Amino acid sequence: MFIPEPFQIDVPQSKIERVKQRLLLTDWPDEIPLQEPWSRGAPLSEVQKLADYWVNQFDWRAQERRLNRYPQFTADVNIEGFGTYNVHFLHQKSTVKGAIPLLFLHGWPGSFIEVTKMLPALVEGARESPAFHVVAPSMIDYGFSQGNTKEGFTLDQQAEACHQVMQGLGYTEYVVQGGDIGYYLGRFIAWRYPKACKAMHTNMAQPPTPDSTKHADLLAKIECAGGLSEVDQAALAGTQLWAADGMAYALLHTTRPQTIGYCLADSPVGLLAWIYEKLAAWTDDYPWSPDEVLTWVCLYQFSRAGPAAPQRLYLEMARRKPIPADQQASHYLAVPLGVSRFKKEILRLPLAWNETLGPIVLQKDYEFGGHFAAWECPDILVSDLRQMFAKDGPVRFETRLHELPQ
Repeated sequence: MFIPEPFQIDVPQSKIERVKQRLLLTDWPDEIPLQEPWSRGAPLSEVQKLADYWVNQFDWRAQERRLNRYPQFTADVNIEGFGTYNVHFLHQKSTVKGAIPLLFLHGWPGSFIEVTKMLPALVEGARESPAFHVVAPSMIDYGFSQGNTKEGFTLDQQAEACHQVMQGLGYTEYVVQGGDIGYYLGRFIAWRYPKACKAMHTNMAQPPTPDSTKHADLLAKIECAGGLSEVDQAALAGTQLWAADGMAYALLHTTRPQTIGYCLADSPVGLLAWIYEKLAAWTDDYPWSPDEVLTWVCLYQFSRAGPAAPQRLYLEMARRKPIPADQQASHYLAVPLGVSRFKKEILRLPLAWNETLGPIVLQKDYEFGGHFAAWECPDILVSDLRQMFAKDGPVRFETRLHELPQ
């Protein structure tokens, strides 16, 4: 039986003190002076400043109090072939009649925290715009969800866990928003549970390259338009550059997660540098404050399964049978799809290719923003969701709920 239990973040003081001790004992690497300080990773001076702030000024308890203002819960779900897992999730219900259940899916190095900037606008709605009941789970192995200890736990199982959370809360039908791994997870949910998942919105669409066998009509349409637009050509070139220069982390996660796991579990500075470099590189000059960076990092440092656990999902996605998870996610699905593309998204593929994924009901292209759209551009993402699910919008959603827990 699905029984949500109220949850409050309360990291043991001994863990907080142990992290500070490790920070003080850091053996720092040297650094070659560079004309472009970020060209080889996070600069020494930047990481040292953050580490010093972590020891001497950062107040994790204040961040706990802030996060604990959001209604959070844990509940057990039973995953076929794997057993019972205790899943953490944020659940903010709207008081607006006819509010739409929205499942928000994070990726790496994100977490459920990403939805919090959008939460007030989503649950309150606006004139002539829909409101949403928001559910933001921590994936298994992430945040305050239980860790997995069995081989083969991939997006099929993550999707089953998220779907059970929504069903357990009484949301028999719902919509999904996700980027990064959350995009792939959302596609799995739409594939496995199409009667429940009525539509999906993403800020990181990953369509396959069209081929003449499967996508002849689309290729003809692109050819008639004179080929890919200049914007799409530039987006594709940027993605190819990132694939050559920015994917080392993903290759390591995918092939040797245990090896990098020792570094991330043992060294708070290692974890800080590993995550901070992505926060800086994948955003559009977003002014990260030390408190923001360290809160994101601490949600991995103090995670229930530990800092080594989240990377394992990359390997399981790649080794999934009969086909890898990214290939499965690229199949055409009849579930309506909305896409918002941002300037500094790491995987920015041509908008023209998105038709290979399913019926495109909303498509926006922005000359700003980056990979963490919900954090960088919350108002824009809220606006796109409102447009997609407006009464006169492209997706009609009639709320059907079981009795919700009080």
